[in-house]
Amino acid sequence: MARHGLEGTVPAQSTLEFKQDPPVPSFLLKDVVAKLAYLDERLAGAAISNKGDLITVSLRTEPEPGLREILADRIRTVVEAMTKGAFEPPLRVIEEHDYGGTYADDPMPELMARREVVQEGPGYFVTGPLLSRVIEHFERRLLGVATTMNASPYRFPALISPEYMEKVQYFKNFPHSLTFATHLRENLPDIQRFSCDAVTTDGRVTIDNSVYAPASALLAPTICHHLYLTLNGSRLGRNGVVATASGHCFRYESYNMVSLERVWNFTMREIIFVGSEPHVRTKLDEARKHIHPILAEFEITHRIMTANDPFFIGTFRDQAAYQAAFELKYEIRAKLPHKGDTVAIGSYNRHGDFFGRTLDIRLEDGSPAHTGCIGIGFERLAYAFVAQHGIDPTKWPPKVREAIG
Repeated sequence: MARHGLEGTVPAQSTLEFKQDPPVPSFLLKDVVAKLAYLDERLAGAAISNKGDLITVSLRTEPEPGLREILADRIRTVVEAMTKGAFEPPLRVIEEHDYGGTYADDPMPELMARREVVQEGPGYFVTGPLLSRVIEHFERRLLGVATTMNASPYRFPALISPEYMEKVQYFKNFPHSLTFATHLRENLPDIQRFSCDAVTTDGRVTIDNSVYAPASALLAPTICHHLYLTLNGSRLGRNGVVATASGHCFRYESYNMVSLERVWNFTMREIIFVGSEPHVRTKLDEARKHIHPILAEFEITHRIMTANDPFFIGTFRDQAAYQAAFELKYEIRAKLPHKGDTVAIGSYNRHGDFFGRTLDIRLEDGSPAHTGCIGIGFERLAYAFVAQHGIDPTKWPPKVREAIG
């Protein structure tokens, strides 16, 4: 049976099947199957039949008594929350460019065999010289766009305030992807106990969790949040703000993190706009026109189309519909020939005046500021590039070969 699914790197020991009536609508298959990863820690993967009428979950162990009933109830919760009353949003492609890359194999096995990509842990990877040169050249070109647009440079920490994240409703909308930063309590017996007793089991630290302090920081899921926090309570000048920064971002995706296509820790550069609604809209259009020649230089076959963020089940239906209705998000989706699919390597985003209202960022006339950003994820970009052009630099597009020597 044809199916749509995601499997992690942990071998499955058993599977369970659940009939789904009514079926999951076809336009929600990807979104629902991604959320099934958060049903239970014992899952190793999940899939939905292409008709949406059968859900299959694979388990790390043999199912214990009562687990089927627990999972059936959780599946029902996820599916109902995401599908009840949902309607298929109109997807619109605003650009499409095909540069005819002929490579057809999955580049990951060869990259890992050559140690050009090394997995340090679940969802975090080392990229070696080959991909790093591709990323560095693309970032140089993207930084040139930021300079052309008179973007002020910023450097932001990897940590971000939990108070801020709660205030902007990240806890509500994306709880599944949060990564918490903590440390050992400032308590000598706990520190000594950790030093003597802590061990690593299956890649995780095994110790009584009472030795950890409450999380007073989160690892930032994106770059633009830092700028909005910085502007909290401010009044902007006539020209608003144009800023740029790059850094590490963290979004946990459970067993879905199996290649550079989907990672826990990734790097990204953003160009961020704060000002009036026309200012933000105009600047995003301007950025898109500047970035197109860079994608053409790399000969990355892609389309730019409407999309939505991966909201959690409680807010997914309403928030996704809102984004679609007002076309607040466009993704740059690059072709992955070996999968017959695409991957989002970047996006253009408008947030309306949400951050302006929530953080009291005001324009000269006292009205709340609008915000928007363009972000490019470098690991996905490099992955899509070699998926289309292979890992032999002599066969890469001429301008890229010349630039990286």
